[in-house]
Amino acid sequence: MVTVRKRVIGGRTYYYLEHSVRMNGRVEKKATYLGKALPKNVEEIKKDFLHSIYEERWFKTFDSIRRNFAKERRLMPKSAGEEELRKFSVRFTYDTQRIEGSVLTLRETANLLEIGVTPLGKPVQDIKEAEAHQKILYEILRFHKDLSLQTILYWHKRLFESTKKDIAGRIRQHQVAISGSKFVPPSPAEVYPLLREFFKWYEGSKKKLHPVELAALVHLKFVTIHPFADGNGRISRLIMNFVLNKQSLPMLNIPYKNRNSYYNALERSQVKRQDSIFLQWLFKRYVKEDTRYI
Repeated sequence: MVTVRKRVIGGRTYYYLEHSVRMNGRVEKKATYLGKALPKNVEEIKKDFLHSIYEERWFKTFDSIRRNFAKERRLMPKSAGEEELRKFSVRFTYDTQRIEGSVLTLRETANLLEIGVTPLGKPVQDIKEAEAHQKILYEILRFHKDLSLQTILYWHKRLFESTKKDIAGRIRQHQVAISGSKFVPPSPAEVYPLLREFFKWYEGSKKKLHPVELAALVHLKFVTIHPFADGNGRISRLIMNFVLNKQSLPMLNIPYKNRNSYYNALERSQVKRQDSIFLQWLFKRYVKEDTRYI
């Protein structure tokens, strides 16, 4: 978290920005001088300060991941690439569904999606939504246009059209709550204006931000708007991977077993209104998932 520090030296007041980061196994404090008076555009200065830290700490690593990922793909036989994507789609579907309450195991999910074996005694809803989720992921990878509200509504409809037709592809008209979270999603009246702001921000940011930062913020901002009665997390993780794939970067799976740290990072970012909290969490996760490309 970037904080403003005031220091009084010899009777004079000086202002600084400070931010602690973990680098090379130890915590380092970064600081930049603001002046003898607090600037009016301090929030913009904070963003630039954070960006310089991210560039030093993360972006060079992400660029290395992208280069080595592209090199591996060029050398990999088509069948091997398809097999790797199939494995990712199964794991991603399992984890993203489990995070949202599905009771299917990883083995049951794999058997269902790979060889069409329907698990006995498990909810039909979990089965149909797992099948739909994998299909949507493959559609996203073939989708050559950019994000739009119409496209996201279509993906949401495809996810729920066999299980929850009354909400499939529809923006919510009622207040919702997130179980166990201190964050309260926006009211129904705020949703459409926030979605307009989201797409305006996306259009203005997609060529300015590093693709991994853009993907993380797409996830955070969209799930914070929480435009649907259900499926906000799943759609947010899908569009996060849409951005990564579109920029020729490895996609990211958020494991069910790490859900508590994921929940905490999201909630803290949302309650404190500090994007950097979730960004730092996702950056670390991304590097950990893609260590082989570094």
